[in-house]
Amino acid sequence: MKRSVLLGVLLLVGSLSMAAAARTDLPGSLAPAAQPQGPRVIDIVKLKDNLYVLTSSTPGNPATFSGGNVAVFITDGGVTLVDTKLAGWGQAVLDKVKSVTTKPVTRIINTHTHGDHTGNDGFFGTTVEIVAQENTKTNMEKMDAFKGDNAKFLPKKTYKDKLTLGSGKERIDLYYFGAGHTSGDTFVVFPDLKVLHTGDMFAWKDAPFCDRSNGGSCVALPQTLSKAIANIKNVDTVIPGHSPMMAPKDLQEFQRFTADLLAETRAAMAAGKSVDEASAAFKVDKYPGYKTERVKAAVQAIYDEIKK
Repeated sequence: MKRSVLLGVLLLVGSLSMAAAARTDLPGSLAPAAQPQGPRVIDIVKLKDNLYVLTSSTPGNPATFSGGNVAVFITDGGVTLVDTKLAGWGQAVLDKVKSVTTKPVTRIINTHTHGDHTGNDGFFGTTVEIVAQENTKTNMEKMDAFKGDNAKFLPKKTYKDKLTLGSGKERIDLYYFGAGHTSGDTFVVFPDLKVLHTGDMFAWKDAPFCDRSNGGSCVALPQTLSKAIANIKNVDTVIPGHSPMMAPKDLQEFQRFTADLLAETRAAMAAGKSVDEASAAFKVDKYPGYKTERVKAAVQAIYDEIKK
């Protein structure tokens, strides 16, 4: 009898661990249970002759559960990566890079602090230049992955509002417009290629994840996105944080979605409605293709932020 009870408890714990590992809304590195034991599979998409994307992971499939979209920008002097996926996927990332170029990785741009975007910064060694917005560096300093000897893999180059790397066809523009997903999200623009990488400021067609523990703000997010849209011009392709490639109109639609979510949540809160009532009342009918899996968490974040 005792053995059967113990077995039941172990099975329950295992199920809960697998469920946690399958979540995509968790900040930082995901649970080790998400790491595959066999071959690690990353798909690569060619956007331009010198720009590729290592695509985002498939929730629930450990063989592809790798983290966010990674841009691979090939220049004369080497390769710039935008983000580096979950820890443990460094070799898989490098193998894919080697499948399209013999040039070494010389620079990493981190769009924000989370472990599914910074997990392999250290894999590429200390000679690689790591760049991030100054608030992201501060957030990364709080992560266990960058403490002790691993502090040497923290960004060495930071910026406040805008930074340009390279020139001509190899130019990269980095922009910070304010809080949103975290307090230090970078919009990465490849001007010559007309491509924008948003990181998780635009991750999916659903409610945003605003990580308040790292300075994120669902209250500020719509305005931050408006500033990005107003200031970043001449782009025809958008690389989201965790979705297939999109267009500027999709980013504009996401901004309207977040603005509507904020306005309706404010109104619900003023009317004395609970988080459950507010999230249940929010409809996405006018946003084709949008889901509501993350709406309740976003509504809760807005309630908590306004109350504070």
